[in-house]
Amino acid sequence: MSGPLAGVRVLELSRILAGPWAGQLLADFGAEVIKIERPGSGDDTRGWGPPWLRDDQGRETGEAAYFLAANRGKRSVAIDLADPRGQQLVRDLACRSDVLIENFRVGGLARYGLDWATLREHHPGLVYCSITGFGQDGPRAHQAGYDAAVQAMGGLMSITGEPDGGPQKVGVAVADLMAGMYAVSAIQAALLHCRSTGEGQHIDLSLLDTQVAWLANQAANFLIGGRVPGRQGTAHPNIVPYQSFACADGHLMLAVGNDAQFARFARLAGHPEWAEDQRFRRNRDRVAHRGELIAAIEPVMAGRAVSDWLEALAAEGIPAAPINDLDAVFDDPQVRHREMVRPMDHPLRKGLPLVANPVRFSATPVEYRQAPPLLGADTRDVLTECLDLDDERIDVLVQAGVVAGPS
Repeated sequence: MSGPLAGVRVLELSRILAGPWAGQLLADFGAEVIKIERPGSGDDTRGWGPPWLRDDQGRETGEAAYFLAANRGKRSVAIDLADPRGQQLVRDLACRSDVLIENFRVGGLARYGLDWATLREHHPGLVYCSITGFGQDGPRAHQAGYDAAVQAMGGLMSITGEPDGGPQKVGVAVADLMAGMYAVSAIQAALLHCRSTGEGQHIDLSLLDTQVAWLANQAANFLIGGRVPGRQGTAHPNIVPYQSFACADGHLMLAVGNDAQFARFARLAGHPEWAEDQRFRRNRDRVAHRGELIAAIEPVMAGRAVSDWLEALAAEGIPAAPINDLDAVFDDPQVRHREMVRPMDHPLRKGLPLVANPVRFSATPVEYRQAPPLLGADTRDVLTECLDLDDERIDVLVQAGVVAGPS
């Protein structure tokens, strides 16, 4: 069964995370994704280890786990863009593709004749997605942008961390990941537009814009309420009690979402009077008297074990959860039931465990067609299938160092 994007060809000229994440999602949805990499080194993240993939004999292979996280389902073609012959090969591939994803600096691909303005002259239906740190225009447009810097500049670090501590970066590169997600939705929308009009378009997507956009309620709180939010640890700015609490043997996350849940929680905590207290009756009251309520709840929570609380809270329909580390995450019965780890056979290791795509289509399931490729693994096949080059021509390009196969 083919995925919903079967028949769509994507040329990925991106590296590290935002662009590759978008490419991987499109591949999961059935698109053919051709990843262009530098001969010799490839995507930067191939070297971002440890940890490294170990082969079937337990030996380190030099393939970084980071690269494996964002590149399944793709075909790797190693081409030297510094060589005019390599540039022409990529232009030819672009003209035979539906989508191009790139994350070069603004104007960086123009010197290779691979910019939007040049390619649209030859392929007016091309959907061309540029992912940069700060966008195609503005005072910072020509600066390099990295996830950590964008988390800082975009306000996320100012609202992440404990109130009495310093600002914190989120534990994964969320600005990159969200940019990749926005890219996928924008690309699919542009493909629908192209299908009805024949017209491609340029998508200008920046990490900073993405970060600012998904400040969501925190941004609205500031823009409408006029107060700069600070760090609140695990607490929610608009809902109380909604944070982690220390129990007798660990911590749990309590997420009381409405007044009825709070009344049930108050009874369970042995303090039904809280629900009738004018300071705590409604959520707006609890937010206004946050400090008093949390101070009252903390010693109650500390008196019982995490498992006891979770069982009691679940019985009352009050949202709560353990705070798992990753070994507990992947051992969780729900995660296991949903098969969120999918083994795939890699050229260097059978049954390579990868995190599954969370989307569940009823008619066109996500396709797990191939593991992340070795550098240049598909160079010869792609040049033959897509550009009709014969072995003799490809051999000349290999000998000249313009293209490369797997080492």
